[in-house]
Amino acid sequence: MEALAARLSQLDAEAGGALRVVMFYDTLMRRRVDLPALARASAGLAECAAGVRLHGTGRVIRMSPGGGEASAPAPPASATTPITLDGEEVGTVWLERPGPPGPLDELLLDRFAIAATAVVERYGPARTTMADPALVELVISSDSDEAARARALRLLGFAADLPIRVIAVRSRRPLDQVGGLICPNRPVKAAPVAGVGVILATTMDPTRFPAGVRAGIGAAESPDRSWREARTALRFTTARRPVVHHDDLGVLALLAQVPRDAARDNADVTAIARMAGNPEDLDTLDAYCATGSLRRAADLLHLHHSSVSRRLEQIGRTLGVELTEPAGLIRAGVALTTWRLLDD
Repeated sequence: MEALAARLSQLDAEAGGALRVVMFYDTLMRRRVDLPALARASAGLAECAAGVRLHGTGRVIRMSPGGGEASAPAPPASATTPITLDGEEVGTVWLERPGPPGPLDELLLDRFAIAATAVVERYGPARTTMADPALVELVISSDSDEAARARALRLLGFAADLPIRVIAVRSRRPLDQVGGLICPNRPVKAAPVAGVGVILATTMDPTRFPAGVRAGIGAAESPDRSWREARTALRFTTARRPVVHHDDLGVLALLAQVPRDAARDNADVTAIARMAGNPEDLDTLDAYCATGSLRRAADLLHLHHSSVSRRLEQIGRTLGVELTEPAGLIRAGVALTTWRLLDD
């Protein structure tokens, strides 16, 4: 091959240069370089800055012809070529050549893009948790058609044949940290959408949510339905129950569909609202509704059972229900839950 390149260069300098470009990228692909090395080599060959961007992760790599990262602000690209994988554009490669394009720039970019496609296919999407919010929104939106949703999932790095579980999160922790904790060594993507953190995963460990995080978990069905369920489950979270699976709500999920005006006008919900100024009473009622037992509620509250009993008697009078009766306990629990949903 090198002998052929030498002979061609004697006959036609441009033909010889073209063959050298092809050989250059063939060598890089045999060496199985990664994207930074590929961009660095391309910049050196082109003698100008070269870059790569992956649409799914937003990752951008810019290298200078000297071999280091290009630190100056990127000027308009002098030439670009898409990175295409299985008929889908997954990224772009470009050159930042001052002045007119060189005679071999088109060929160089074509081979650069082919090599980048091979790298992406070999190593998959960059192992990053944070994702493009627009892609995540395409996955979870009920307005997306199946083709657009499938393409977005592919760009995010998820296999087409695996169900996606959607988690709605409220947290002061960065979303990438939360995603990494609940999905160790598993595909996971996260992004904020409409003021709520969204985590996409095929599998996750709900016991690994860190303290201070509230999460609603949808069922592993269609992503748009899973998202609706996750948002509903998030509304039911409390300080005592920070992680809620939609499947565990059962018939209680219907409370999220009650019109707010109708809920506010209900006498039991109104009575709970009047108690809101006394956090101690609310906490006592919550513990009792959660356990269904005076003694277990006392253990949860770290109080003597007689103290909890006196509080419950007072709360029962305020609500106008007999909390020691099963019907009264159910009524108080539903009223407390409905009142909380009004604040969401």
